[in-house]
Amino acid sequence: MTRWTTTEDTPTTQAGFSVLELVVVLAVAGVLLAIALPRMSGYGSNNDSRVLSNALSLAKMRAASNFTQSRLYVSLAGRSQHVELWSKTAVPPDWVAVNGPTLLTNGEVFGFGPAASPPANTQALIGQAPVCLDKDLNPIAGTACILFNSRGIPVDDTGTPTNNDALYVTDGTRLGAVTLSAAGLVTVWDAPLGTTPAWARK
Repeated sequence: MTRWTTTEDTPTTQAGFSVLELVVVLAVAGVLLAIALPRMSGYGSNNDSRVLSNALSLAKMRAASNFTQSRLYVSLAGRSQHVELWSKTAVPPDWVAVNGPTLLTNGEVFGFGPAASPPANTQALIGQAPVCLDKDLNPIAGTACILFNSRGIPVDDTGTPTNNDALYVTDGTRLGAVTLSAAGLVTVWDAPLGTTPAWARK
């Protein structure tokens, strides 16, 4: 004979976390936060440098995948950057933005303050990347551009490979830098603000 059970016969369990489990989770989160905060504080410029590094990697990739020149276009006064591709199909041919502008973090600016020396084995003299040129090769005031050929190699305005490109940001206490080798290797640097900064690779 089949016996039918009712809901009263079925054991029930309650889902949820105990107070002890919540305390353990909060303790672990607190430890992780205590480890992360000292690493993040004092590296504001380094955070923006990493954003610039990612943007340069995107520009390199877009140049190679689209078989055309690309560049990271930086508005120094506007504190922003975006990637552009050279469009041969535009009428007339021109630079075309592939993404919207990305602003620096609050308080950050493009600059290197009193620093007189670049990171080792990069530029001969410290300085932002060369000024951007419009489609007619006229300089655009207040800008800096890092240009890539169709193979993703950093080049100057004549198409010659270069390792003299860099971008610098500062929050007034620290410096961040992004440099490129002639082969297109992007390196992120950080240093305390000063006349002879002690650059450290990040």
